Amino acid sequence: MLKAGQTVSDSGLAAFSVAGQDGWTLTDWFENVYLSQAGPEKYDALAAHKLKWTDPSVVDALTTLGKLFKDKQLIAGGQKGALNTDFPGSVEKVFGPKPEAGMVYEGDFVAGVAKDQFGKKVGEDANFFPFPAVAGGEAPVVSGGDAAVVLKDGKNQKAAQALLEYLATPEASAVWAEAGGFLSPNKKLDLASYGDDVTRATAESLVQAGDSVRFDMSDQAPAAFGGTKGTGEWKLLQDFLRDPSDPKGTAAKLEAAAAKAYQD
Repeated sequence: MLKAGQTVSDSGLAAFSVAGQDGWTLTDWFENVYLSQAGPEKYDALAAHKLKWTDPSVVDALTTLGKLFKDKQLIAGGQKGALNTDFPGSVEKVFGPKPEAGMVYEGDFVAGVAKDQFGKKVGEDANFFPFPAVAGGEAPVVSGGDAAVVLKDGKNQKAAQALLEYLATPEASAVWAEAGGFLSPNKKLDLASYGDDVTRATAESLVQAGDSVRFDMSDQAPAAFGGTKGTGEWKLLQDFLRDPSDPKGTAAKLEAAAAKAYQD
């Protein structure tokens, strides 16, 4: 990917638009690199903080990610530009009227932003590819999603539970899939239910990943570490984007923040 990015940059257009102003996008960068490079078992252990962030596997992943972050030619606006770019802005830098980069990395929801705000359709005006395998590992599939909740008390709890069970079936998923903006991990859902080739291919990669697919790590962490602006993982990865010269030092800071958050 970096080699292809260099080819794009050599043409005069930065390879990547990075939304460094939004720390959650940086956690997604890290998670994909880590899942592929370290493997699912260590990913699970780190997510549960049964593995310390000072583990060599974390330092290795940060070192790999630092190869991108430190290359001012690959990132639109360099590190400073990335730190001043939020997620919608990162999409605009690729799909907007004055493109500044050839690629933007994030979830499948990028396609909706590109279409709704800039009138560009992924699959026609642009292509996509899954996050590549890192250092000989498997190609990572990191997912995220909303949750359906049923309260424990209430006279309609039984009916609500039955509704949730129905919503997880292939029949209900097919209705959502046809409407768009939805991916199902249900292997029995016919991929033909999806309304376009891009969504169909994305859903296929999710299903084919099987037991190796992992849920977003920062979403599993205490909010103080994985989900709060200006603190924890968000802040420390922004600092790392600003200066990626010390992966080991960053790992130590991540461990200190994680230890406090998980203890609290």
